[in-house]
Amino acid sequence: MISKSDIKFIKSLAHKRFRDENSVFIAEGEKIVNEALASSYTVESVYYKDDIGDDAMSRISLLSSPSPALAVVKMKRPAEYSVLDYSKLYFALDSVRDPGNLGTIIRISDWFGIDTIFASEDTVDIYNPKVVQASMGSVFRVEIRYGGLNTILSSFKGNAPVYGTFLSAKSIYETQLSKNGVIVLGSESHGISAKIEDIVDQKILIPQYPVDSQRVESLNVAVSAAIVASEFRRFSV
Repeated sequence: MISKSDIKFIKSLAHKRFRDENSVFIAEGEKIVNEALASSYTVESVYYKDDIGDDAMSRISLLSSPSPALAVVKMKRPAEYSVLDYSKLYFALDSVRDPGNLGTIIRISDWFGIDTIFASEDTVDIYNPKVVQASMGSVFRVEIRYGGLNTILSSFKGNAPVYGTFLSAKSIYETQLSKNGVIVLGSESHGISAKIEDIVDQKILIPQYPVDSQRVESLNVAVSAAIVASEFRRFSV
């Protein structure tokens, strides 16, 4: 059984304020709940539709079609920026605000072995239910460190290259890429900000075909992440 107060509390976790106040978030869906249970995260409670009934699950679900399982999971404390391995490859996100895009980027990072993402403070919350859903469980394996990108990217200077995706740059397919460093991806609307652009060592472009075509204004940031990660990983084989 599930109480009315439990239902009210779970529904409140759709909002960042209540997630932060209680340091918990929702993981919904059988696969995602199983990923949470198998991870290093602490799962505070799990609700199964077979146990609480269709009506109760519909009332706590944040999905249009309630899933068979929902978990309330304890947030992890942010890691300190001081511990960095400059031999690894990272993503850095500059004002990426669409939850679906962030969740997909987390899933892409998991696939390509990128275990840490740096994010500006105005990037969407990793524990947003839509982010968790879009990550398909990868949120439990990929760490996101929020904070001033200027500071963290500046620390790479002299230690590892800083790449950035731009519409005016050399094609990624004509660029010698390293196995390590950080790849900056900009917001869906405005790209990489000027202050972050100043820190970038190497600008890269995913070219349209035919070259110089003007049919499409820009490429979705999550799609860009997949293409770029794939190209970088070719140099790791």
